[in-house]
Amino acid sequence: MSAIDHPNIQWRRVSSKYATLGAINYAITTLFFIAVAVGLSFIPDDGWWWLFGAIPAVIFASQIFFVVIRTRAIGYALREDDIVYRQGIWWSRMVAVPYGRLQLVDISRGPIERMLGLASLKMVTAAASTGLAIPGLPLEEANGLRDHLIRVAETRRAGL
Repeated sequence: MSAIDHPNIQWRRVSSKYATLGAINYAITTLFFIAVAVGLSFIPDDGWWWLFGAIPAVIFASQIFFVVIRTRAIGYALREDDIVYRQGIWWSRMVAVPYGRLQLVDISRGPIERMLGLASLKMVTAAASTGLAIPGLPLEEANGLRDHLIRVAETRRAGL
């Protein structure tokens, strides 16, 4: 059993409102392609031009159903020496960022995220491959996590 799969690690999930955010984004894109399909259907020809809008609309609409599953697969855990982040269903990604390597911890919020009370927490290290962003956190949790990570990072860097 690896350290990441250890049963004592308490994984924290992102807010279920993050699924709502994803569904809204896919719905907007779907509506755009529906409008394209309708517009292309007025082209006087054999009548197949509308497929250039309809096919992407169907693809994006089908993604709305998978948003909840993908949201449930996102999580993070605070360990003694690092923060571990996981995401993905088919192609999973798991990243461990040592606290002492953190250089910047930032919170960002788009307009729909603000309406839903969500935020994304971004962590930057010297190595670009280990930087990560945790989306879909409630704002209070993101602020608390940012403050905790900054506090712990300062003590770990001082010990280097």
